Amino acid sequence: MAGVTQMTDRRLSLPPLLTRMRQRSSGLGASLLGGALAAGLGLGSFAVLVMMLWISSPYPDSGPSGSLHVAAALWLLAHGVELVRTETLSGLPMPMGVTPLLLVVLPVWLLYRAVRGVADAGAEAEPGTVWTGVVGGYLTVGLAAALYCSGGELRPSWVWTAGCLPLLAGSAAGVGVWAAYGRAGFPELGRVRRLLAVLPAGVRRCPPEFLGASARAAGAGAAVLVGGGSLLVAASLVWHGDAVRDSFPQLTEVWSGRFAVLLLCLALVPNAAVWGAAYGLGPGVVLGAGHVAGPLSAAGPGPLLPAFPLLAAVPVPGAVWNEVGMGVPVVAGVTVAWFLVTAGAPGEGREAWSGGRVVLGVGVAAVWCGLVMAVLAGVAGGPLGVAALAHFGPVWWQVGGAVVVWTVGVGVPAGVGLWGWGLWRRRGVSWPAWRSRTSWRSRLSWPSWPSWGAWRSWFSWRVWAGRSRAEGGPVEPAPKEEPTPAVGAVSTVGAGPASGSVPARDPSLEPYDLLPSDDME
Repeated sequence: MAGVTQMTDRRLSLPPLLTRMRQRSSGLGASLLGGALAAGLGLGSFAVLVMMLWISSPYPDSGPSGSLHVAAALWLLAHGVELVRTETLSGLPMPMGVTPLLLVVLPVWLLYRAVRGVADAGAEAEPGTVWTGVVGGYLTVGLAAALYCSGGELRPSWVWTAGCLPLLAGSAAGVGVWAAYGRAGFPELGRVRRLLAVLPAGVRRCPPEFLGASARAAGAGAAVLVGGGSLLVAASLVWHGDAVRDSFPQLTEVWSGRFAVLLLCLALVPNAAVWGAAYGLGPGVVLGAGHVAGPLSAAGPGPLLPAFPLLAAVPVPGAVWNEVGMGVPVVAGVTVAWFLVTAGAPGEGREAWSGGRVVLGVGVAAVWCGLVMAVLAGVAGGPLGVAALAHFGPVWWQVGGAVVVWTVGVGVPAGVGLWGWGLWRRRGVSWPAWRSRTSWRSRLSWPSWPSWGAWRSWFSWRVWAGRSRAEGGPVEPAPKEEPTPAVGAVSTVGAGPASGSVPARDPSLEPYDLLPSDDME
């Protein structure tokens, strides 16, 4: 009987297990297909662009296969993979590691949409299955693309391919899983919290809202730095408009080539924004071996640098941008302080932050903002060759350190000042009333001083008493003046008690308007 019961339970438990396995397999298949489709769409977009430029070129050097190799190489470059150019004048391979950051937007968006599409289509699919399938399908196509373009003129570095391609695919897919499933898609967060137990007690006791406010302030500071850097680059391009315009004919004489150069400049606009931020922070941009363009040591392009529109806008020594650029980190530090003071203002169910917490928040936000800018500086730069072009762009650790120093140096005084101003305003003291003359008199006067009328009465009595002493008469207080009765009022002189109180009115007496005269008697 017991054996029959066990067999019955096993039969009843098998269908749910099979259903779950079928759902997982179907979700995994859909995720693999979604990841492969995202990679294929990205490769197709790059291929269409490169083929259009190849068709419009009057002097094509290679056939369609060469264009497809270039498209696959550019797709890998958009993931941060370093390429190696084999056909050079010297015969030596030249690395090319500067990633146009605008090209990164397309793969990230396709991966995000692939995860959201699979999650919306299969509502019962598990988050881990969706993430694994999308990343696996994407990496499969990416590996095939790397093998395909390994025999072309631009060959990918396998070390960078093995590191950057999975990192970008996993990160973008993780953002998509978080957007689709929320915290339920990451059960490993509990393990991460247990690992954070080794941190100091002061850090672990920080409330989540404090860390969230610091993160938002750091993001706002990084956005201000990048936005200010882009404004510096745009202003410098307008200022050096003639040099920028003359650089196009030096590179190519055909319109298709100039259009290709223009597209490359547009793809490098986010890189130029990071370069402008590094310029304003102080470390500057490395344009070659021993050649740095910065506010303290600004110099024009070196003789080994090619004629390129973005390089033609590099500020020359003594330009006005040397002083204007330093205003960008100042604005970023004030922005970080303002975000933290606003987050620490009193509201519904929360108390106002103290000045020490605001200062601590500025320090935490400065470190996070420095990490973000260091990562952006590292991605925006890289090698463009050997020798003098072994490194091109800002140095990541110098940019990160400068961000921390600027944010703390500017944000702490600004945060303390804004916090004190908010505290002063919450106490109900307005500036016009504080600076008025009456307010100053009320603050400087003694609260128990008598009024001016009391002073005048006291002074008059002292003068009258002094005259009485001088005449030899008795010193008596001045008689109290009684008020004159109004017309129609009952006189109380001699008819009432000595206290002068008004007697009660007799109800038997009738009021009359005129007294009787002698003729009426």
